[in-house]
Amino acid sequence: MNITHFVESLTRGGLERMVLELVKVQQREGHRCQVVCLFETGSLAHELDDIGVPVTACHKRHGLDLRALRRARGLIRAHGTEVLHTHNAVAHYQAVLSSFGLGLRHVVNTRHGMDNGRIGDRREWLYRKALWRTDVVVSVCDAAYRDVTQRGVVPRRLARVVPNGIRLEGFRAASAAMRERLLQSLALPPHTRVIGSVGRLNWAKDQASLIRAFRRVHQQLPDTVLVVVGDGNRRTRLEQCAQDEGVAHRVRLLGDRDDVHALLQGFDLFALSSLSEGYSIALLEACAVCLPIVATDVGGNGEIVRDGLTGRLVTPADPQALADAMLELLNDPPRAAEMGRAARAWLEQNGTLETMTARYDAIYRGEGSCA
Repeated sequence: MNITHFVESLTRGGLERMVLELVKVQQREGHRCQVVCLFETGSLAHELDDIGVPVTACHKRHGLDLRALRRARGLIRAHGTEVLHTHNAVAHYQAVLSSFGLGLRHVVNTRHGMDNGRIGDRREWLYRKALWRTDVVVSVCDAAYRDVTQRGVVPRRLARVVPNGIRLEGFRAASAAMRERLLQSLALPPHTRVIGSVGRLNWAKDQASLIRAFRRVHQQLPDTVLVVVGDGNRRTRLEQCAQDEGVAHRVRLLGDRDDVHALLQGFDLFALSSLSEGYSIALLEACAVCLPIVATDVGGNGEIVRDGLTGRLVTPADPQALADAMLELLNDPPRAAEMGRAARAWLEQNGTLETMTARYDAIYRGEGSCA
């Protein structure tokens, strides 16, 4: 079938990575895909260019941009789109408006997080108006499904759950050799223990709490370092936070990287300090390399991290609780290793790309059952 994915852009992030991997599988299975970007194409678009999937930007300007809407409509029509799959709220109502009257077979929207807007917000109002031309709304975790249905944002008759999945090929277990390689690249002593985190540097990920927690860890375990992968508008604030906490010399903000898999393999522990989260790709990737995890109990995190079995869950915005959980695992390497192996085993059963793709395929064909 002819599938158009409609996104804001393909910048580096969990949503964008999920879309890329889904499109790659769909293309390989014989579907004809394209990606339409409302704003710019973004840094990940080249991965689809390489396999012949067109990625086109509409370059939308602020406010109502009829030129961008006409461009989007032309792209959707020229592709012979049968399934229009939009991602998050803004892309959805813009795509629905652009495709009005084109006679599409199915319109599917995926809400990728827990913070896509609240009732009273203009974007959420526009999103809810667009649901009249929507066949299915997918939440990426049970927590998000409960949120949108209980608040009345999405009618239950439209709501489904499809957890994110990742490609397992290329992920190898974290190892001492990979940690040594990482430490060498950071000019750190060979026996340093690495606490790692991956995510955009924004308010939702709350890396400031992670830095404050790390100060407490470092006071007790001076041989530790905190490595944060990702970039965003909070970078300067986080650099200042590390200075204020007295740990700037032991905090590494690596920015955007295209070698995240290798970096993960050099970590001893994965930490996620989010205030809001959907179904974190970063957590799934940490599971893939057998890392023990400490994460805040928000959104779908508790559906990935089973407290006491594959890691520890803590309350958000609580540096002391985060520090205590990290110290607990760092001080008990055998238990931490056991949790990492359990995380990989869970992922193989529940979090693969193939499982996710099959569920979307059923929805496209009108076979997806209610959650």
